[in-house]
Amino acid sequence: MKIAIPVKDENLNFFPNAGHTPKFAVYTMTGSGMFKSFILNEIKENPRNDIDHSNPEADHACEHSHEDEDHIEQHNKMGRVLSECDYIVVKKACKNTARSFTSEGIKLIKYNGESFEAAKILNELSSKFV
Repeated sequence: MKIAIPVKDENLNFFPNAGHTPKFAVYTMTGSGMFKSFILNEIKENPRNDIDHSNPEADHACEHSHEDEDHIEQHNKMGRVLSECDYIVVKKACKNTARSFTSEGIKLIKYNGESFEAAKILNELSSKFV
């Protein structure tokens, strides 16, 4: 089972806004029950080219029309680049971001905790990945 988590950089710090994250860390979950573990497979760049990744701390919001075809296509790129994943962890995601993942069969798992460490977050949520 593969799980994506939005991250700021190679330090694997969780990025709360899934649609505007600079990168996605893709993990494979192995084992079951208390023996679940997560192995980092790769880090993928967010393929969207309609946002500024140089200032990831900025509070981003979708400022374009949610019905604009070019804007929707930018979102859809994320779903396609993560299409091998079963789940993605998100703190927030706009309607188009959520749809880009669900249209590829990727389930969204909401994270409301305080940690910014990807591995810690995956362990906290491990019971949600079935």
